[in-house]
Amino acid sequence: MSIVREKVTIIGSGNWGSVIAKIIGNNVRKYPAVFQESVNMYVFEELVQGKKLTEIINETQENVKYLPNVKLPSNIYAEPDLLKSVKDSSLLIFVLPHQFIDGTLKTLKGNIKSDAKAISLIKGVDVRKGGLDLISHVISRELEVDTSVLMGANIASEIAKEEFSESTLGYKNKDNAELFKLLLETPYFKISTINDIAGVELCGALKNVVAIAAGICDGLNAGQNTKAAVIRIGLMEMKKFARLFYDGVRDETFFESCGIADLIATCQGGRNRKIAEAHAFTGKSFAELEETMLNGQKLQGTLTAMEVHQILEKKDLVDQFPLFNSVYEVVFKDVKCSQLLHKL
Repeated sequence: MSIVREKVTIIGSGNWGSVIAKIIGNNVRKYPAVFQESVNMYVFEELVQGKKLTEIINETQENVKYLPNVKLPSNIYAEPDLLKSVKDSSLLIFVLPHQFIDGTLKTLKGNIKSDAKAISLIKGVDVRKGGLDLISHVISRELEVDTSVLMGANIASEIAKEEFSESTLGYKNKDNAELFKLLLETPYFKISTINDIAGVELCGALKNVVAIAAGICDGLNAGQNTKAAVIRIGLMEMKKFARLFYDGVRDETFFESCGIADLIATCQGGRNRKIAEAHAFTGKSFAELEETMLNGQKLQGTLTAMEVHQILEKKDLVDQFPLFNSVYEVVFKDVKCSQLLHKL
């Protein structure tokens, strides 16, 4: 009797998605008894210097726009048609900006394998129905699949260079978690697992809001004591928020890579800190800076700050989260950056 091997599709092809493609392309070859060698990567088609990005990737094995100078394994195939990319796939890796998840799921619904399993690397939350929901829960509900999450101190450019880092895999189904760990772990990219999807996922989303506050500190030339205080206050608000809205969030999750490590890394580097620093220094809007500084990539922290504020306002809890509220006001109410520190 032949063994059915898992076929993988990566849904998303930005900076982080391309790094994950490099890891997965190599790992499926390490475990040929478990995974099929060919891996599809869904790419939102766009023109780069007059040529289709998918054609460039497939001809050069390089995502020249979002991960230049890094070769992808030859078994990665860039596919611009979402439904074609997931055909016959049993493992779905979601790694695209969370503002695009609705349309993606609408297209996929009813068009994936019945035994498919998913993992979300998307950092954000969902507030479409007026309440808080996790992106992984939205995927699970819309596609009727078990969905794990992967979050951590994972600055993509460093992992692309194979610099050592860690990540945290939150799961509900342990067997699926072990399968995804086999698919994603390398000697330079170590993965721990924990049965706490909500804690892991909320850490991944909320740390981007704190990173904006850290970037504002840098733009104001605040001292290291100030920035450390902002990071600590941010961590406490992350923990308070997570435990307020989800039962069973574990204390130890905040000491995993998805928690304190990701928070530190994002507040020291990362695009949210970078853009916030530029805003505090220049006064230019976040939207303008995103357009001119990120080469087509999207900020996650600003959208998450808005969504978190909507949830807290609905629950009349805004005053209990001064850092989250201050970031929202700086981004969307044109409040001066200096007011963030005064309010803390």
